[in-house]
Amino acid sequence: MPEVRVNQQRCTGCGMCVNFCPVDVFELQQIAADQHKIASPVRETECWACDTCVGQCPVNAIEIIENHAEAELRKQQVQPSAPPLPDEERELYREWHQVLFDTLRLRWNPVAISLIRQDQALPDVAIPRVKLRFCQSLMMARRGKSLLMPAQCHACPDGTHILGLTEIPPKLASGEMYIHFRKLDSMEAARQMIKERPRLPERSTKATLVTPLHNAAATPDVIAIIANPEQIMWLCMSAAYYTGHRFDFHASGYNAQCVETTLLPYTSQKFNISFGCYGCRASSDVSDDLMFMGVPRAQMSELIKGLQKLGQKAITDSRNKIYLPPNI
Repeated sequence: MPEVRVNQQRCTGCGMCVNFCPVDVFELQQIAADQHKIASPVRETECWACDTCVGQCPVNAIEIIENHAEAELRKQQVQPSAPPLPDEERELYREWHQVLFDTLRLRWNPVAISLIRQDQALPDVAIPRVKLRFCQSLMMARRGKSLLMPAQCHACPDGTHILGLTEIPPKLASGEMYIHFRKLDSMEAARQMIKERPRLPERSTKATLVTPLHNAAATPDVIAIIANPEQIMWLCMSAAYYTGHRFDFHASGYNAQCVETTLLPYTSQKFNISFGCYGCRASSDVSDDLMFMGVPRAQMSELIKGLQKLGQKAITDSRNKIYLPPNI
């Protein structure tokens, strides 16, 4: 259980932490002398360490301290038992990684995402020392980290529910949180957004696993590619190289990494693009010029072949601006 600290001298009793906490850790308490209300954690055991209250507090009065002993306990609760991937499968993923990197000139590692079901064994991969949001784990994996995250390691109640690790807190289920964030106009709009949002059955997923593609520790369900729009364009063209099909993408700006980059490709077995969302951009270092693509593993071979074909001429010609007049 994380420790929730409130600096009572700084706190102005504005109630922002009460509004924004998805699991109702805080409540306002009356001070008799001047009727001033001050926030105090009253349900500390419910805290997810999502840091939403920290980010919304206008006077920086709140601090969430991870308990090192609890983090160690979380590690002990994870019992790896899955065998390592066969060498030939690992080599395939390394080849995919190299083609993506060399042809597109990617800066960041493509990420292998595995949703470990309740009946599956866990691979021998480190779990994080502090709780993380799923989108934060993806951003770490693009930098080379490998992270195994059972439900107790996830910090975002929203994304964790979407991916089937937990139930959804009432304040998120009702859409109330989206009104506090001023992301939607009304409760009716918020309820509609929640209604349309896909999700896996509650408690159907045991853990999420993210690794760089070239270092996959389990068979990935989805490969996430973090890239600029020009690179995503070539990936779309690669997927259409042998068919000529156009695509209908599902994107909204809400729940980008959990829904648009991961869940939709996982459930539909069709690749999808995402522009990112408020949460992933507010809680990670992803830059403004990047967007995302999630590709089901089953579609990767054809996409890679198409990309190799485009890399022989079309990509080079485009980047060389061959249609510009000589005097420009």
